[in-house]
Amino acid sequence: MAPRSQDWLQKIRALDLPDPVRIMNVCGGHERSIALAGLRSLLPDPIRLIPGPGCPVCICPEEDIYQVIQWALQEPITLVSFGDMLRVPVNAPRGEVRSLEEAKAAGADVQPIASPRDALRLALAHPERPVIFHAVGFETTLAPIAALIAEGLPDNLFLLMSGRLTWPAVAMLLESDNAGLDALIAPGHVSTVMGPEEWDFVATRHGIPTAIAGFTPDSLLAAIHAVLRQFLDGQPTCENCYPVAVKPGGNPVARRCLTECFNVVDANWRGIGTIPQSGYALKERYAAHDARHHFPLLNESSRRHVGEMPPGCDCARVVLGRITPPECHIYGSPCTPRTPVGPCMVSDEGACRIWWASGVRERAVI
Repeated sequence: MAPRSQDWLQKIRALDLPDPVRIMNVCGGHERSIALAGLRSLLPDPIRLIPGPGCPVCICPEEDIYQVIQWALQEPITLVSFGDMLRVPVNAPRGEVRSLEEAKAAGADVQPIASPRDALRLALAHPERPVIFHAVGFETTLAPIAALIAEGLPDNLFLLMSGRLTWPAVAMLLESDNAGLDALIAPGHVSTVMGPEEWDFVATRHGIPTAIAGFTPDSLLAAIHAVLRQFLDGQPTCENCYPVAVKPGGNPVARRCLTECFNVVDANWRGIGTIPQSGYALKERYAAHDARHHFPLLNESSRRHVGEMPPGCDCARVVLGRITPPECHIYGSPCTPRTPVGPCMVSDEGACRIWWASGVRERAVI
């Protein structure tokens, strides 16, 4: 590791810590960086790093995924979404199509994209064919989608919005009877868009030490040291340990695009339920591009486990930091990256996938 990281590790090891100190990292990118750098094995034993609700693929509403699968199979459309979304399974009976990847194999026109502009290019290249973009992500992803909308969309491009805000999920956790954390590492990319002030409430309202981190080991260790120092001093605040990207007020252009294009609404998080004011919905002026207004909606009343995680899957408790990935009853068997049962084993930002990729292959004995 770089000398700067070694310096932070020495500072952290010099602290007189109680056992345990539970630090939740919200961002899936943070969890991936922590795993790749092996930080859990380097930090003192009292420190527990807990992955939190930072994977948009993991919490994307099951009913939205089922809806786009049916559109892809039954309507003369092209369905596009970000690559990870194609493998997320829904709660359909064995033998039925359970993912967009399976719908594609069955003949549906399903195409993965890496950028919102890929959806625009596809719609412009085929003006005779409707293109539905399943828009999934947090503020960082929704900002460029909003910019695309604001520039003007072709008549044949429609969106199904499954975008979410990050902070309401953390607020819900902190307002619960068992928050399960002593400190918080706030997401760097989201803070780049929305500003560090969005996380002040964690310290001021809940008395939880908070720091915003980037994605290098030294930035993460600086943030871990910051929250530990706050914890020991009994002076919680929100420190910015990613100043190269996170500025006061965030990105004003990105925030303006989000405000102009979306309403903030109550929204469902898969396996968790409805979180107030946590979702993005298209404003009425863009109703001509709202897929829900132009394509038939399903009657979900006949489907079992609508909106839930798959039976036996504990992804929701992993997302909420209640358990670690290996404590899920199906981790490793039957749920693996090759045969994912739950969404946390699909996405590169899902904690189960990250832990598996880092070499944790055995289920925990509870």
